Amino acid sequence: MSRIGVALMGAALLVYLVVAIWLAVMFLAVGTPVSIGMGVALIVLAPLGAWALVREMQFGFAADRLGRTLDAEGGMPPVETELTPSGRIARADADPLVARYLAAADAEPADWRVRYRLGVVQDAAGRRKDARASIREAIRLSRV
Repeated sequence: MSRIGVALMGAALLVYLVVAIWLAVMFLAVGTPVSIGMGVALIVLAPLGAWALVREMQFGFAADRLGRTLDAEGGMPPVETELTPSGRIARADADPLVARYLAAADAEPADWRVRYRLGVVQDAAGRRKDARASIREAIRLSRV
């Protein structure tokens, strides 16, 4: 199912780029200062948006690959506490759990598996920014 979503995102990205560049050319053809500014903005922003989407998709593919590998090895973190209905770790349990996984990751700085597990726990604790950083580091470590 996710591959279909990625294919749809890729197709939408292609349509977006074609339409944005077509509009940019149309704005530039009008020749007024405002339309030229709009055309230049589209020429700059459309590829920038496409680049950001491609980077995000690369991150998602790499994180998914590592998650599948770790799960196949039986290395995903177990559910150790009650979860909220949204699937998050209860606030009272989050800090000690994240601290424990952070200590494990600091003890083995070259192991992508412990860093990925830390990211999973941080995400479940609602710390999305920290989780992305940890998983990004796990991706980097897995390539070394």
